[in-house]
Amino acid sequence: MNIKGDIAGGLTAGVVALPLCLAFGIASGLGAAAGLYGAILLSFFAAVFGGTKTQISGPTGPMTVVTASVVVALNGDMTLIASVFILAGIFQILLGVCRVGKLIQFIPYPVISGFMNGIGVIIILLQISPLLGGASSKGTIDAIISFPNIAINFHAMILGLCALGIIYLTPKKISYFIPSPLLALIILSVASYLLNLDVKVIGDIPTGLPNFTIPDINFAQITVILTYALTLSLLGAIDSLLTSLVADSLTKTKHNSNRELIGQGIGNSICGFFGGLVGAGATMRTVTNIKVGGNSRLSGVMSSMFLVAVLLSLSKYVYFVPVCVLSGILIKVGLDILDYRLLKELKTAPRIDLSIMILVFLLTVFVDLIFAVGVGVVCASLALIYQVNKIAKVKAYEKDGAMVVSIKGAFFFGSSSKLANAIADINYKTIIIDISSMKFVDLTGIYALEDEILIKLEQKVKIYLVANEKQKLISLKNLLGEDKIFKTLDDVFARINIIKD
Repeated sequence: MNIKGDIAGGLTAGVVALPLCLAFGIASGLGAAAGLYGAILLSFFAAVFGGTKTQISGPTGPMTVVTASVVVALNGDMTLIASVFILAGIFQILLGVCRVGKLIQFIPYPVISGFMNGIGVIIILLQISPLLGGASSKGTIDAIISFPNIAINFHAMILGLCALGIIYLTPKKISYFIPSPLLALIILSVASYLLNLDVKVIGDIPTGLPNFTIPDINFAQITVILTYALTLSLLGAIDSLLTSLVADSLTKTKHNSNRELIGQGIGNSICGFFGGLVGAGATMRTVTNIKVGGNSRLSGVMSSMFLVAVLLSLSKYVYFVPVCVLSGILIKVGLDILDYRLLKELKTAPRIDLSIMILVFLLTVFVDLIFAVGVGVVCASLALIYQVNKIAKVKAYEKDGAMVVSIKGAFFFGSSSKLANAIADINYKTIIIDISSMKFVDLTGIYALEDEILIKLEQKVKIYLVANEKQKLISLKNLLGEDKIFKTLDDVFARINIIKD
């Protein structure tokens, strides 16, 4: 356990989280304080009870978008909104208890790579304008369009570039004692204050402890409440577990998906009781934490404690932190997120995997993070079906007056047409179907086989089946009869020769 790294990582992640959670709170319609309360509560409880040791949780963009819809749908009634948040947390806990979190392991690497590269590029694009002293962009497309019109503030640009210089050029001996992003933050904030530079700073933040909110279930709106609660729970689960995968990739560790869902659920439920904005594992803050040195749950607790300190007594100091310096730190974070491992293999990587990675990357940057992952998983599944279908082989050959149809590989819905076409073209009076070498067969494959057998039986064709004992083919046994099913081809021809004799 690296306590120094955890403290530095947590504090830096907390500083990075501060302007974001305030902005998310305002964007949600609940106010800046709600964003700050949500970051404090979720960061603490998800760190303590979650399954990803280095994850920093709090309000995120996707969750904020849905929350804004909740606020509008429920007319800003905080008691009803609290019920949505609490139920969303409970649903996440149930997902973890039911062990749904393990499904995240089935997301292919090209999807994760495209997502990571997309997140990195989004961070960089969104931070270029603030680094130069311009206004923050609403999204990646807006950031790209507004590039030519950025009102450059040279003081801000110099500070931002100095932040990048300090981060990249600080000797390892110094950064071992104080991480370079934190060093840049302190030095440049003090310099900006002493020189009275004309740059945008974080400014005033809300103070005071949150009030306890008693949720209310209005049965006239129960459908709206349950729908939004389920939406938030699923979106938060996916968002958090994707961030957990990013953390795994950076730390070379394995998270506990189900425990992570339980931790997120506990945190979001408590946010509902105290008027906090619900959230999820935050990729940007998590990566910042890891890169600065965080490697245990303590970092998430420290991030929460920093925000509590800000809330209670440090607002007058955080007030003077230049936004451009934070942008410089985040650009470095964005560059670090990029998946250089796969980017180095662009020329040699399989085309299908590369295409999926590029597709997910583009959708992540220009459309939506969750949608991008969903499309990526579907495309990867279709690609897998295509590959498995190529492996499946149907071979037909004549032997001793009978036609033998041998099926090898996986026989499923993707390859069933191969068998149907092969059997349909056979005009022999005796057909032997050999499926003993099949590694896998699904219901679609069995039904396709049954359909072709029925057609041939109606044509008075004798059908024999070769299958191994492990294959459960009860419906085929009922269709053909036990006397037409054998363990080997030799057994079939021995039977046929006996009949001939």
